[in-house]
Amino acid sequence: MIAKRTSRLAVLVALPAALALTVGASSQAVAEGTGAFQINLAQLNDSGSKGTAMLSLQGNRLTVKIESEGLVPGQPSAQHLHGSTEGHDFHCPDASDDTNGDGVLNNTEATVDYGDINISLTTKGPTDMASGLAVDRMPVANAQGKVSYERTLAVSQDVVEHIKDLHIVQHGIDRNDNKKYDFEGAGKSELDPKLPQEATAPTNCGEVLGAAVGSIPVGGVETGTGPVEENGVPAAVMGAGGAALVGTAGALVFARRRKSVLAAGRAGGNGAAA
Repeated sequence: MIAKRTSRLAVLVALPAALALTVGASSQAVAEGTGAFQINLAQLNDSGSKGTAMLSLQGNRLTVKIESEGLVPGQPSAQHLHGSTEGHDFHCPDASDDTNGDGVLNNTEATVDYGDINISLTTKGPTDMASGLAVDRMPVANAQGKVSYERTLAVSQDVVEHIKDLHIVQHGIDRNDNKKYDFEGAGKSELDPKLPQEATAPTNCGEVLGAAVGSIPVGGVETGTGPVEENGVPAAVMGAGGAALVGTAGALVFARRRKSVLAAGRAGGNGAAA
């Protein structure tokens, strides 16, 4: 009996050390630019959109693969890696973030949670923030509303080290179910009145599975360092809407969401047990 208790005690004592070694090895792998990270995309705006993404690192080369469905058939889907490379806590929003109560979670409302664009997931050319609404270089959903995307990018060391703090957002909804973006469904975009709200509102969002929560952001949403562009890439193609997408989010000062405050409160209440 004593031997069994001693054996259990030895396992319990060894477990924290083993976990620490596992976490340390994982952190080291990210710092060295290796590893694969899964993201499950869940609907926003009752879009019915969902999907799965995989981020794979080899040094400073990031391969992004996305398989998603429930998008607007035949329409471009703007998509990005959002978040912070400073360890701040950005995450996916929910319906409660529709602060103006119009029934549509627009990009400005959602940016409070998922942060500014770090990388624009275009099909070709630049991938910086300025390409956020380069719709001519974004993937187009097929007749069944599906998007299949893959691209390998050169990224900065900040992105490598903070890949778990970034997450994917796809944009484009169809509020009036007519299989296209128009002004009848949700009016004008708050980013650019020349664009329909349907074209810029987020349709889904997903976070890296198992990612740790970072610190609370101070001041406006951060942009991060973004990717290192590939050699020979032409200048960005961006209209007024793209400039608005960058400028509107960066100019705002954001409050912390209630659920994050509650989570922090619970963690603080645990004291030494945390």
